[in-house]
This record gives sequence, structure tokens and C-alpha cells, in this order.
Amino acid sequence: MAARSVQDAEAARRRRRLTAAIKESLRELSNQLSLLNSQVGAHVELRAVDFDCLELITRHGPLSPSALARRAGLHPATVTGILDRLARGGWVVRERDPEASDRRAVTVRALRDRNAELFELFSGMNSSMDKICAEYDDTELELFADFLRRTTTAGREATDALASS
Repeated sequence: MAARSVQDAEAARRRRRLTAAIKESLRELSNQLSLLNSQVGAHVELRAVDFDCLELITRHGPLSPSALARRAGLHPATVTGILDRLARGGWVVRERDPEASDRRAVTVRALRDRNAELFELFSGMNSSMDKICAEYDDTELELFADFLRRTTTAGREATDALASS
């Protein structure tokens, strides 16, 4: 019975170490992707926050400026300045929202004209990711995709909780 208890304790320690290693790797990944995004943004003359907002608009848009402010965790006045810069750069367009009861309401839509620039700047990372993924079978890739989706959801929930407190 004592041998089982030692094995259980060792298994619990191993699991804690693996969980800690995953958390540490996710923090390192977050930092590295932030640095990559900053470099990409610098190449196309976008501030980091502008690039982040463009990504939110591209992924979740069209969005109203207030919805973008909520998603980005920014003050609406800050978002106005960001949208002005993105519009001047040819990244987004503001359009009247025909569905809104308030005729002044606008939505912001990403323009696809400059996507080729971004795809080129991310091509090195995308090629590396293709090579890494090629080393895994479909079952493993499904597991990774599920883990990343669930981790993203946990991050979004934690962000929302902090933003509302």
C-alpha cells in the first residue's frame, strides 16, 4: 500500500511540473507572438495597439467602435484615434450601419487591399508552423487545436472578468 502512495505522489508531482511547463511555454509564446506582431506592425507603420485593433476588426468585424472598444479593453476616445489612423492608412473603412435605429451609428470594416503585405510579413512564421504541424498526425493536431481553443476561451473569460471588476 505504501508503494502505491509513493507512486501517486510522484505522479502528482510530475503532473504539476508538466502543467507548470505548459503555462510557462504559453507565457513565452504570448511574449514571442507579441514581439512578432510588433515587428510586423512596425514594417507597415502600425502601432501595436492599432495592429491589435485591426486584428480584432478583421476577425470579428464589422464592429461598431463601441464594440471594438469593449473587445480591446480601451476607452472609446482612444479607439476613435486608432480608427482614424487605420482609416488614413487604408486598413479600415467606417460605414453607416443600415440596421441601426440611430442613423448616426457606424460600423468599421477591414479592407482587404493591404492583406498581401501582412501575409508576406507573416510568411516566415506560417512556413515554420506548416513544418511543425507536418510532424504530427491528425489526432495530435486535433488535440492541439482543442487545447488552444479552450486556452483562448479561458483567456477571454479572464480578460472579461478583469475588465468588469
